[in-house]
Amino acid sequence: MLVNRRDVLAAAAAAGVVAVSPLSLVGALAQAAPSTAELMAEGPLKDIWLGKPDAPVTMIEYASLTCSHCATFHNQTYPTLKSKYIDTGKVRFVMREFPLDPLALAGSMLARCAGDDKRNSVVELLFARQTEWLVDKPVAALMNVVKQAGFTQESFESCLKNQELYDAVSKTRDRASEKFGINSTPTFFINGKKQAGAITVDELDKLLAPYLKS
Repeated sequence: MLVNRRDVLAAAAAAGVVAVSPLSLVGALAQAAPSTAELMAEGPLKDIWLGKPDAPVTMIEYASLTCSHCATFHNQTYPTLKSKYIDTGKVRFVMREFPLDPLALAGSMLARCAGDDKRNSVVELLFARQTEWLVDKPVAALMNVVKQAGFTQESFESCLKNQELYDAVSKTRDRASEKFGINSTPTFFINGKKQAGAITVDELDKLLAPYLKS
């Protein structure tokens, strides 16, 4: 079924303040751990990696932009992850979309529409300002936030009626559920090992330490 701008905006508006309890999707039951090749294979959307390709640790995050735990990770732990591990060549990191609701899907689309060079900065902006747009009437609030990234009303609406992008974000979520058993956010894979839930700075150091022994 095709989606258009009105459908996406209406769905986002209807979402209001969304409960972000774990999402149950087909294939989310326990299954064999995915292989490294499966995890690393690019899905419907281009992966936007940070860090050195040959870093000793590969960290993949599945996140929803309306998830408060994801926001906690990105606002409190991610700055340390980037400065201490990504920028120093120890970790290669990518965040993949796993929208829990229509509003998160809209946010993911907007981050992608900003362009590859701005996608991660828009994601961080949306997490940092999450309480400002996760409100009863989120569409205008979301527009007010992303205009700081250069969106106009026209480009905002054009992005949210992009059928191809809508399908790609949805398929990214469905692939993660069906192939990797993801059913909540944030969920991480650290060198292939699954780690569910937000990670604190102290936990990050402990989780990465075994892979960084000299």
